[in-house]
Amino acid sequence: MTTRDAGIAAEALAERFLESRGLRIVLRNYRCRLGEIDLVARDGDTLVFVEVRMRGSAKFGGALASITAAKQRKLKAAAGLYLSRLPRTPPCRFDAILLDSLDAPQIEWLRGVI
Repeated sequence: MTTRDAGIAAEALAERFLESRGLRIVLRNYRCRLGEIDLVARDGDTLVFVEVRMRGSAKFGGALASITAAKQRKLKAAAGLYLSRLPRTPPCRFDAILLDSLDAPQIEWLRGVI
């Protein structure tokens, strides 16, 4: 499996995981000139921007450590552009789905990471 294939599979797994917990996926892979957001979801009235990270090894800090300050700035900028196109700004948060493998029991869901 290529890295790209693993990323696609991780995002699909994250989507199913979030839906099973009551979130509704609004958009997948939002891309703009400022960055990319893996998933945009609704959790009740809250709009959730989700970053999906998979790392097979903790050698370089694991999945959470891969969400660097630079990545956070890009996520915020992309979310800002997404929100600017809405008629009104809903309550929002940034979540992370962290995976060490494509094994569903190993999913870690962190709410409000940024």
